[in-house]
Amino acid sequence: MNIKILGTRGEIEESAPYHSKKSGVLINDILLLDCGDERFLDYDPKYILITHLHPDHAFFVEDEYEINIPLYAPEKLEGVEIKITKSPFTINGYRIVPIPTIHSVLVKSNAYLITHKKKTILYTGDMIWIEKKYHKLFKHIDLVIADASFMRTGGLVCRKKETGQIYGHTGVPNIINMFKKYTNKILFIHFGAWFYKDMRKARKKFKALAHDNDIEIIVGYDGLELTI
Repeated sequence: MNIKILGTRGEIEESAPYHSKKSGVLINDILLLDCGDERFLDYDPKYILITHLHPDHAFFVEDEYEINIPLYAPEKLEGVEIKITKSPFTINGYRIVPIPTIHSVLVKSNAYLITHKKKTILYTGDMIWIEKKYHKLFKHIDLVIADASFMRTGGLVCRKKETGQIYGHTGVPNIINMFKKYTNKILFIHFGAWFYKDMRKARKKFKALAHDNDIEIIVGYDGLELTI
């Protein structure tokens, strides 16, 4: 699979060269995973998979736009034609397994496990956690593409008083601990404000975590291409 990272910035004001566009990952020029920037449509993807309907992952949530590409997401959005992702499905030779994630109180969210020609990637989107009952689906994953909103352990997790429901983002160390038994390679994108304060220092932190956990960590950037 050929993977192009189109955008690596979270929903923040900070920006830098190669880290200015919001979420978007293009697989084999066919599948677009999240579409945080209208310009990503210029790549002419054949299908779009949205992890959740926040504007940094789906620009059309705030800006009315007619999208004439098959669009998949965990829930409906008024005025937009969406195919709901609840069960596994296959499109154009890609086996796609939507996996519910814990992230937001207001919108549903999915990770996507994608298999094509015996290669498998997991794209998590933003999240705190994936329930244990879904971990049996992972087995061996060639590449995990994950959220790096927070470097600190625990990330930023809030709790709604009325229901006790948690929401927010987990930390990079938690992501590594969750997936290192299923993969030997994690690519981080969707960087939070912490990353922009000192990007050289941030990369050193990723390098140390890779060493401590005996895993390959790739620090994504806008325009990065790799093949698995």
